[in-house]
Amino acid sequence: MTKPASAAAASDAPCPSFPDSGSLARDLVEAYLTVRNETEGRAAPLTPEDQLIQSMPDASPAKWHRAHTTWFFEQFLLGEHCDGYRPFHPDYAFLFNSYYVSAGPRHARHQRGHLTRPGAEQIAAYRRHVDAAVVKFFQSAGADALRAIAPLVEVGLNHEQQHQELMLTDILHAFAQNPIPPAYDPAWTFPASARTGEEWIALNEGIHTVGHNDNSFHFDNEKPAHRALVGPVRLARNLVTNAEWLAFMQDGGYKTPTLWLMDGFAAVEKEEWRAPGHWREIDGRWHIMTLAGLQPVDPSAPVCHVSYYEADAFARWSGKHLPTEMEWEVAARAGQLNDAFGIVWQWTRSAYSPYPGYRAVEGALGEYNGKFMVNQLVLRGSSLATPEGHSRITYRNFFYPHHRWQFTGLRLADYAT
Repeated sequence: MTKPASAAAASDAPCPSFPDSGSLARDLVEAYLTVRNETEGRAAPLTPEDQLIQSMPDASPAKWHRAHTTWFFEQFLLGEHCDGYRPFHPDYAFLFNSYYVSAGPRHARHQRGHLTRPGAEQIAAYRRHVDAAVVKFFQSAGADALRAIAPLVEVGLNHEQQHQELMLTDILHAFAQNPIPPAYDPAWTFPASARTGEEWIALNEGIHTVGHNDNSFHFDNEKPAHRALVGPVRLARNLVTNAEWLAFMQDGGYKTPTLWLMDGFAAVEKEEWRAPGHWREIDGRWHIMTLAGLQPVDPSAPVCHVSYYEADAFARWSGKHLPTEMEWEVAARAGQLNDAFGIVWQWTRSAYSPYPGYRAVEGALGEYNGKFMVNQLVLRGSSLATPEGHSRITYRNFFYPHHRWQFTGLRLADYAT
């Protein structure tokens, strides 16, 4: 994955599974500070004004992401496991809780951009305070206590990595609203795409195990592993490109209601979609807003910033379908998909719903995934904004079908024999 140059402070190592050894405290400190420094590295190019903006209700200000991930450790780690810890500020739990209802009341999501204070520097002080307390806790706690809280730390670090991705997608959306488009990182480049091998991958009919099936880190929505009937089906080895999408546009794809789901075409008309998100037509030529600023659309690059509605319409226009998440996982596990990770999340036509036998974890962390299992679609893979080491074959991302500010693209499936 090509990472923003300004995020060079990030580690390329994944969040580890912590060993049962005397070095546990040192390993926890290293893993914790590595992820926390990555967040600050991604925020470093942003001015205080950049960190305040909330360009739509689905996005959040960068300083809110920095504070919320800090509140997570303060609330669930220090507050519940570190005797004598006192919160940095009595109001921050209200300001920076997100959707953990059982953890207490919270500031309305769509009003996060109204919080001129605390400022970016105060958030930095908050992060330093909590980091120092966490490190001290790790270094002073006994081995049994550390083993007990290690799974919680892993959840917190992976949670923060999710917000690292959101920091980039949210600021890109904000910058894309600017008529004089700024660059987050002028040196950023789109990751190279691979287009090798046969065009289609055939999956014969068979029963496969899908879902996470070992004790390495995973979110609860990836389990339990279970058996599923897959195939016969063909999956495109490669992602859909901008050139293919331009052909769809030139053929009237955004104007042909028979290609669209009813809600999708309603979104097209209401939002006046005529191209993917962040695209602008300048003097008859299409450009796209990127982390490096506004650039001409590269026909060979995978298309991104498309909603499920758009992906489904494109598939219909192509005479194909979107794959299910089970089909995607089986093909990816076999190593047969080009660019499965590190460029764009890929829409599937699978509803985000619980696997057979799913149970949310107990307590407030049980609100992390399970309560969103309705009216959303699953995406698989990872994107260019996903932190290194955060992706895995069983990862289930999910968004509403109209969402397209993320780095979302698609590959096709063909059920014709």
